[in-house]
Amino acid sequence: MTRTPGIDPTATGVVAGYLLDRALGDPRRHHPVAWFGTWAGWLEQRLHAPTRTRGALHLVLATAPWVGGAALAARGGPLRRTAVTAVVTWAALGGRSLEREATAVADLLAAGDLPGARHRIRSLVGRDTAAAGPDDLARAVVESLAENQSDAVAATLVWGLLAGAPGVVLHRCCNTLDAMVGHRSPRYARFGTPAARTDDLLNLLPARASVAATAALAGPRAGRVLATVRRDAPAHPSPNAGPVEAALAALLGVRLGGSNTYAGVTEDRGTLGDGHPVGPADIPRAVTATRRIGQVVLVGSVGARLGLRAARAASAARPRRG
Repeated sequence: MTRTPGIDPTATGVVAGYLLDRALGDPRRHHPVAWFGTWAGWLEQRLHAPTRTRGALHLVLATAPWVGGAALAARGGPLRRTAVTAVVTWAALGGRSLEREATAVADLLAAGDLPGARHRIRSLVGRDTAAAGPDDLARAVVESLAENQSDAVAATLVWGLLAGAPGVVLHRCCNTLDAMVGHRSPRYARFGTPAARTDDLLNLLPARASVAATAALAGPRAGRVLATVRRDAPAHPSPNAGPVEAALAALLGVRLGGSNTYAGVTEDRGTLGDGHPVGPADIPRAVTATRRIGQVVLVGSVGARLGLRAARAASAARPRRG
């Protein structure tokens, strides 16, 4: 099949997948990420040992069939590559679902239903929230919006545009494994290290793209956003969550960070931003901001890909001196 001049199947597929997520949200049933989680859990039961070597083996065996399957599915003409990339991108993106859950918690807080908000927020965060007050829950929601915008939206878009459907699947699998085994508990302290480090590596570029998009949205205050990231992000234990949370805090004019408790273990994440303490009224603002950040990442990433493609085409068409 002759490739249509000027059409980039990968970029078209990523944009189509993004639009599907905005229109439909996550698949309600038979979600591929849930299938992968079942497969990875089954494999862990048979491979687990408290060593990094076993963790690395688990990482490779869990992801390889899915990445290979995506690569095979995307082989063929441009229409097939576009369709496969669109479906995979849609399944991997979590932007609309993230916004829905954050808004649900905000609505419960606005109605004064603190127990309901504590229960609903479990779908967003892993920290202990049994004794959390409204402001604590609001901080958890806004921090989750920042981190998951980078992990579940920006990273999917960036890796889709860099490596097509296989890139999307690789990132989503590694990100899911990090959520499953990338903990500091006795069971996963060593076994989960390969998954956690790989996820950190794959999210380095998307997190920086998210910071750049946040600064772009800040307009004249872009310098303040970047200065806040440079000042506050190093105190955060995550090399990727720290920058995106600090950037969002500066954009919204709020203060994030502090102490969180995970399975009874308290972790200090520093102070991010120097605005007012975040509260429930800031959640809708954060929802809007993170949606726009994802849109800027999409436009910027597609523009960069098409620009590089055009530059390569121009270079190839330039007559060579003999």
